[in-house]
Amino acid sequence: MSYDDIFKTDADCSDSETQERVQEIALTELHNYKNHPFHVVDDEAMQKTVESILEYGVLTPGIARPRPDGGYEIIAGHRRKRACELAELETMPFIIRDLDDDEATIIMVDTNLQRETLLFSELAFAYKMKLEAIKKQAGRTKNRSQVGNNSKGRSIQIIAEESGESRNQIHRYIRLTNLTSDVLQLVDIKKIAFGPAVELSFLTEKEQSELLDCMAKYEASPSLSQAQRLKKFSQEGKLTVEAMDAILSEEKAVAKKVTLSGNKLGKYFPSSYSPVKIEETIFKLLEDWHKNQI
Repeated sequence: MSYDDIFKTDADCSDSETQERVQEIALTELHNYKNHPFHVVDDEAMQKTVESILEYGVLTPGIARPRPDGGYEIIAGHRRKRACELAELETMPFIIRDLDDDEATIIMVDTNLQRETLLFSELAFAYKMKLEAIKKQAGRTKNRSQVGNNSKGRSIQIIAEESGESRNQIHRYIRLTNLTSDVLQLVDIKKIAFGPAVELSFLTEKEQSELLDCMAKYEASPSLSQAQRLKKFSQEGKLTVEAMDAILSEEKAVAKKVTLSGNKLGKYFPSSYSPVKIEETIFKLLEDWHKNQI
């Protein structure tokens, strides 16, 4: 919509256009989107948003749709709405649209994916919700020949293209939705790395609960290779508490750390070489040396 279209007066709008103009909606009439996967946190970033709204107002309207029971359901603008509450405002500008559940889900996910920092859990459930919405839309396509026999694969491809992620990475994110909330929380705070978390998502809820007890016992989180073995044991029906103990109690290999002094390296390289150029040269020489040892 153009600027003029957005800010038309009631007299300028036809009945069909009325629902597309910016309207000031009472905060008490606004309701969060059902199963909204993105967290709204009163953190430092939220405080900056509050300060901006107090100084300049809400620069970008939210998007909402009418609720059958009255009021409006927020599609985009949950953080702005919370900032308005903290700023003690009574209304917030919204564009009201009649959207079905799938259209609303896709818009809700896409607008939130633009945020700079997102938790693994937010990405996981957002991609899952969008995948299900796209698959439903494809299933309602009149010409089923356009959908093809692999609508799920095509849906994943659409998400991958729009997000800039690979198909495999989208699958991996969605796998995280199989984790229990307690395990997923550890992934969000990076107590469990993303790679191992994907492997752990194949464990049953009972096994994940037992794993948490085992992790607390040894004050350790599974490495990728350990998580892969846990998954294998689980799929074979052999993942007992004793097996978890044996795997988690292993000492992880400590990465070798070598520090090279710039003073010592200086005599081997021209003064014009940058640190990056020196590093690249060293690794190239090591690569050649390694090939000669084989």
